[in-house]
Amino acid sequence: MSLTRRDFARTSALTGAGVALAGSVGALASAPGALAATDDVESADGGPAQGHRHEVGYGPLIADPDGILALPEGFTYRVITYSGRTRLETGEFTPSNHDGTATFEGPRGATLLVNNHELAGPRSKWAHPVPLTEGLVYDPAASGGCTVVEVRRGGEVAEWVGIAGTATNCAGGSTPWGTWLTCEETEDKAGRNGMTKDHGYVFEVDPADRRANRDPKPVKALGRYAHEAVVVDPKRGHLYLTEDASGPNGLLYRWTPPEGFRHGRGRLRTLADDAGALQAFRCFDSGGRFVDDLSRATRTGTVYGVDWVDVPDRDARSVSVRKQFTDGQVTRARKLEGMWWGDGGAYIVSSYAREESPLQHDGQVWFYDPRRRTLTLKVLLGVNRTPAEDGAFDGPDNITVSPYGGLVIAEDGEGIQHLFGATESGRTYPIARNDLNIGTEQAPEYSEFTGVTFSPDGRTLYANIQTPGIMLAITGPWKRQKRD
Repeated sequence: MSLTRRDFARTSALTGAGVALAGSVGALASAPGALAATDDVESADGGPAQGHRHEVGYGPLIADPDGILALPEGFTYRVITYSGRTRLETGEFTPSNHDGTATFEGPRGATLLVNNHELAGPRSKWAHPVPLTEGLVYDPAASGGCTVVEVRRGGEVAEWVGIAGTATNCAGGSTPWGTWLTCEETEDKAGRNGMTKDHGYVFEVDPADRRANRDPKPVKALGRYAHEAVVVDPKRGHLYLTEDASGPNGLLYRWTPPEGFRHGRGRLRTLADDAGALQAFRCFDSGGRFVDDLSRATRTGTVYGVDWVDVPDRDARSVSVRKQFTDGQVTRARKLEGMWWGDGGAYIVSSYAREESPLQHDGQVWFYDPRRRTLTLKVLLGVNRTPAEDGAFDGPDNITVSPYGGLVIAEDGEGIQHLFGATESGRTYPIARNDLNIGTEQAPEYSEFTGVTFSPDGRTLYANIQTPGIMLAITGPWKRQKRD
């Protein structure tokens, strides 16, 4: 059923143009250039920036003498896995290129994490691809997959393969029934880049039951395209999926289960390839005007109504899914990346927009309310003109809702990389900075953060440095962030 212009106008009036829309995060951002202008930041020399208040967050970041992770005073980190250094139970090195991650309650107080490894193309490209563990391989030519990491109560760590032979496993997402959906960010078909099977699918991985992961089967009902992230609406059963692609820009999708289908462990792999309905989003403003690209929004609090348009050929047999629509049929966005379900809806990241979009920005976070069928702009980052200087944030990617209020966001921008928080009232603050220089002293380079997620008890923040592939556990004096 379409959301009519009258319905949308009524919704907008009730929500005050969306600034106070349902969801605890509220209006999370600022005008371009204002992020971190009055928040906890530090200057390029590592000291507090002049004139900046320390009212939110945890204070300035302290450089790491070990050159890995700068944290506020009182916080510490622990390396959980390190590609090429730590090993799996079977003896191989931890695979590289850590990406999306989620945590689950494990046995006897342990924490289970499923960690994607974003490895593209043939295995010969990578020093540490995901090992081809017998029974867990989809395509033996592919490099990527997932590992499962168990952090036991006494501190011992174990790691094993959850799925192998998949490609470019990116953000993914957890399910309410305790499994992980790993997403392939590729459209490679059999015969391309050395692949022996078609790729661009979603696979389900069970962190608690190794037997359930045998004989991997793609969930083709969710479509074949450059998948980034996925979330599940626990009330309605819909799955929402982002697409990180360009030429043209990617889409936000919704999958509606077939009548009578009930979610649960392993149920998705039983679906027929064409089960349910896969649709792409179409936005319009309060005047009923079609919105062609999310970069059109230039103010936080902007609210769009959302309709859904059927995907003609979800398996993209001859034409990529996003290219099956005319320009006036669907709304597009540059680099639709991380998502997280919270506050009754989905937080959705558009990492940045450049010349391929109508207007430029360095990051947006939107909130989709499925009850009202509205999309509200919560975070807007202006173009960062000096990414090599510490202080500003750009390029949000993986995201999580914090048990201490607001959001925690992994930065995948230019120059210096951070984990940063955004309070419920819109203030931003740094949580960590990647101090691991993988470039040179003359031309420093810092990898993106990925896989930001809290432990089930909320005491530990896990995050990855993608290159070379390091999983970190951050602990410290977490506190509820004030809404001022």
